[in-house]
Amino acid sequence: MNEFQRSSGVLLHVSSLPSKHGIGDFGKDAYRWVDFLDAAGVEFWQILPLNPTGYGNSPYQGLSAFAGNPLFIDLDELVTLGLLAESDFLHRPRFRVSQVDFEKVIVWKRELLEKAYINYLSNKSTALKNEHDQFGLENQEWLHDYSVFMALRERHGLKSWKEWPRPLRMRHKQALMDFERDHQHDIGFHGFLQFLFARQIAALKAYANEKGIRIIGDIPIFMGYDCADVWAYPQLFDLDKDRLPTAVAGVPPDFFSSTGQLWGNPLYKWSTHKSEGYSWWTRRVTETLKTVDLIRLDHFRGFAGYYRIPAGETTAENGKWVKGPGFSLFDALQENIGSLPFIAEDLGVITPDVIALREQYHFPGMRLLQFSFWDNADHEFLPHNYPINCVVYTGTHDNDTTVHWYKCLPRHEKRFCRSYLGNHINDIAHEMIRTIWRSNALVAIAPMQDFLRLDGWARMNLPASTQGNWLWRMRPGATSHSLAAWIKKINITYNRTMPAKDWPAENYFAD
Repeated sequence: MNEFQRSSGVLLHVSSLPSKHGIGDFGKDAYRWVDFLDAAGVEFWQILPLNPTGYGNSPYQGLSAFAGNPLFIDLDELVTLGLLAESDFLHRPRFRVSQVDFEKVIVWKRELLEKAYINYLSNKSTALKNEHDQFGLENQEWLHDYSVFMALRERHGLKSWKEWPRPLRMRHKQALMDFERDHQHDIGFHGFLQFLFARQIAALKAYANEKGIRIIGDIPIFMGYDCADVWAYPQLFDLDKDRLPTAVAGVPPDFFSSTGQLWGNPLYKWSTHKSEGYSWWTRRVTETLKTVDLIRLDHFRGFAGYYRIPAGETTAENGKWVKGPGFSLFDALQENIGSLPFIAEDLGVITPDVIALREQYHFPGMRLLQFSFWDNADHEFLPHNYPINCVVYTGTHDNDTTVHWYKCLPRHEKRFCRSYLGNHINDIAHEMIRTIWRSNALVAIAPMQDFLRLDGWARMNLPASTQGNWLWRMRPGATSHSLAAWIKKINITYNRTMPAKDWPAENYFAD
């Protein structure tokens, strides 16, 4: 696939960046992070979905397929724009350094962003106003519905839209007109936040691209029920006459859970998507590519066949597999967009139809080294069995950190792992990174937690759980010169980067 050459990457979500405002954002620390990747000879920065999140703060249960998370807006830049003053930060709460306190962060940033919007309305510059107006025109197809949805959601105490008064839930024209007339400020506020988000991510992406670093984003296959898209486009989802799901998404019992994973997302009405030429999907991919360079398609197997669980089930044990849109979706995307810069997250139960779909478009699949020591030496996740056209990870956001993973391995898997790594387990995280770096895979990526040799407290997500996830933050100063030099050295050693002209390869291997 021409989107890739032999290269490497680091997985670190925006929320995990250091920041004095309690959560990672698009501010100075994000630019320092890009500088670190550049110094390390890394080509890819992989992140998780950037959509605004609802209950549980999961980026895989976003409130919109198109909007960005306002928590990532850099407040310091708003001072530069004259929308905030330094004095506005005098009473900033004391935030934890290594975890996000979402409740505290949401209250703090909301207050400051509201103040910035009020200042914009009273003191807006012509240049910023013109830029804001242009953004509104270019994004009106999704922006208005999203802004109305968010204003309604807040006016109803953040309750799911299924609990709103029926006229608003069913989108009766007069009810929406009355609400919009009475709540113009709230609707405008949410639109303004999207303008700030888009402005800042575009600048950060441009900075990364100038340094030869590309951002890998993520599109979750399904939408959460409580989101602007299900409310605004109910005809695209498998809902009953009261707009409640008739069935929901998940996966059957597997390694992660003996009862499966009941995600609860509404399923698509694929026949309607097809009749509309997959226009919603085309817009979704197009908008995502404004913020990232490549896209990991989460749960890729669901495009070939998805697991349908009847609404009302308490576990995922009683679902069944149903045929997905398959080639027709990707043919339409290719026709509408052109080149499809996708990575197929093809983990889990992979059947011949999934393989055929992936190979038809030459999408690289995924391999996880943590999954490779269960069985024999012919396991597909062992590095000597990798195809070239794949992206390999030590683990992903859904896995434990490598340090804690190894501690918890059954004895026979530890023996296999030690043997495979040549008994070099004193530094298990870095040895696992070396192992995938030397493999044939086109791209090798590891979570930043593994580069930092962190234990299980730094795990990002535990599938099938709803508490304690998405919290980890990298401490300030973690991106040391010595770590950048180590990553640069293994990148050169295994031909995943070119040595800098002013620092030739022999300098990396001097005694």
